[in-house]
Amino acid sequence: MLFILMTDHSPTFVEIKTLQDAENEIQKIGSDSQSITIMAPKAVSKNIKLENVILQDAIIIKQDMLSIGGEVAVPRNAFELHNKTGSVLIMGNLKQLCNLVEKLDRHYSRLKNIAKELAILLKDVK
Repeated sequence: MLFILMTDHSPTFVEIKTLQDAENEIQKIGSDSQSITIMAPKAVSKNIKLENVILQDAIIIKQDMLSIGGEVAVPRNAFELHNKTGSVLIMGNLKQLCNLVEKLDRHYSRLKNIAKELAILLKDVK
C-alpha cells in the first residue's frame, strides 16, 4: 500500500550555508529589513572540530555551549580525565558560536586562546 503525504503548506528543506544565503532567504520571506541581521546568524549552523584539547577545558567548553543552546561532543572518558587531551566537536549556529567565543574569553588563558582561535575561524564566515 502506497501512502502519499498531502500537505497544505509545502514544507521543504532550505539549504543555508552562509550569512548571505540566510539574509537572502529571510528577505524573500518579506521580513522587516532591520530584523534580517538579527535572524541571519541564527540560520547558519556550523560544526567546528578542535583537536588536542585538555579534557578539563573540553568539559568547560561543553558546559558553556550547552548554556547557550548549542552542543559539544566530548570523548567518552572526558569526565574521568584519563587521557589528558582529546578532540571535541562544537555544534551550533553562528550566534551561539560567537556567544561561546565571548564566554570562553572570560576564562583562564588556555580557554582564552581557544576563544581567539575560534574568533579567527568565525570572522571569515560570510
